[in-house]
Amino acid sequence: MAVVSTPATLERAVPVMDNAEVLRIRNDFPVLNQLVNGQPLVYLDSGATSQNPVSVIEAEQEFYEQRNAAVHRGAHHLAVEATEVFEDARQTIADFIGADYAETIWTSNATEGLNLLSYSLSNAGLWAAQGRGDQGLRDLALNPGDEIVVTEMEHHANLIPWQELAFRTGATLRYIPIDDQGSLRMDQAAAIIGPRTKVLAFTHASNVLGIINPVRELTALGHAAGALVVLDACQSAPHLPLDVKDLGIDFAVFSGHKMLAPTGIGVLYGRQELLDILPPFLTGGSMITTVTMERAEYLPAPQRFEAGTQRISQAVAMAAAANYLTETGLDRIHRWEAELGQRMVAGLEGIPGIRVLGPAAGKERIGLAAFDVEGVHAHDVGQFLDSQGIAVRVGHHCAQPLHRRLGLTATTRASAYLYNTTDDVDRFLEAVAGVRAYFRA
Repeated sequence: MAVVSTPATLERAVPVMDNAEVLRIRNDFPVLNQLVNGQPLVYLDSGATSQNPVSVIEAEQEFYEQRNAAVHRGAHHLAVEATEVFEDARQTIADFIGADYAETIWTSNATEGLNLLSYSLSNAGLWAAQGRGDQGLRDLALNPGDEIVVTEMEHHANLIPWQELAFRTGATLRYIPIDDQGSLRMDQAAAIIGPRTKVLAFTHASNVLGIINPVRELTALGHAAGALVVLDACQSAPHLPLDVKDLGIDFAVFSGHKMLAPTGIGVLYGRQELLDILPPFLTGGSMITTVTMERAEYLPAPQRFEAGTQRISQAVAMAAAANYLTETGLDRIHRWEAELGQRMVAGLEGIPGIRVLGPAAGKERIGLAAFDVEGVHAHDVGQFLDSQGIAVRVGHHCAQPLHRRLGLTATTRASAYLYNTTDDVDRFLEAVAGVRAYFRA
């Protein structure tokens, strides 16, 4: 008799993370084994920047010790080895997100990836106006009357580049609003996304609300309108399994420093057929086929968008970070962080004078919680927590329009990762419970 796997049996087949395993994982992160203000460090700011395991640190160090050379340029031994590990890293990241090798573009971070894409789209209009490219390129060009749609919860990195693209092309920027709980008004999304929509850009998971947005539903709306769909995966790629092909999106961005990798490295994913017709953004060496004194011809992706000396050691280290996450199991990491997120929200909701943004306890969210303490500024909350060795983020988290919509100027945000324990969350909650009394609010 055949055995049919159900979601429940599949979940049981994958070992669930617990505090004992997390404490072993924690030993891989040297920076966490220190005292801050005389207290063991509780690092709850991974939504801004994650910490690095020894394997990632050693991968970058080993590159500089053994293989440091320019890629794609030299025929000597070190240059060949450097090129091999650089391109092997690209394949690792492509596999990590379910993409093809040539669809994976190295950037400095997600912000650069979004700017690269927005400028390439405006260059499409310039090329089309000069008779360069084919009908596919002309179809990508934005013109007055076209619309770009974002959401009210976007990080500035997924808002300002589209504002500027609208300014350069004469297109109109529109946004999908949120309700009072922070969820997207999907009823309005269906009316806003329409025949004039050329670009639909939205975050997979909000860096403030913790909400996981309905990617498939939004993508279906965008594609039905003939729009390009751009996903900000900064808060999802490090924390849950991501398959860009399965989601059906056209482009995606994420940053290495949020997924255990160094700063200065990120990724732009794009469908191959789109990347190969988009004009480049940065131009120079290593991304051309032929150059005359009058004009240049460009390579296909990925080199088409990678001018100049590349971020070689960072790419190698980012691949090591992806391997670390894969070996640990992103589905397991996601479940553990969801548990920590629920513990944070339930605890915060039980503290008088605390307003938690985003879904209430019991509803799906990633492992972060942003909150307002009545009568105490977020910066004071952050300093109070820091005095007890607890690192959190304070401010508007590069999401001023979202905070303005919710009637706030700043919040405090705690964000967990695979190296946080339930004890970390409990220490955080105990400290937050003392904030209002300390400041006599």
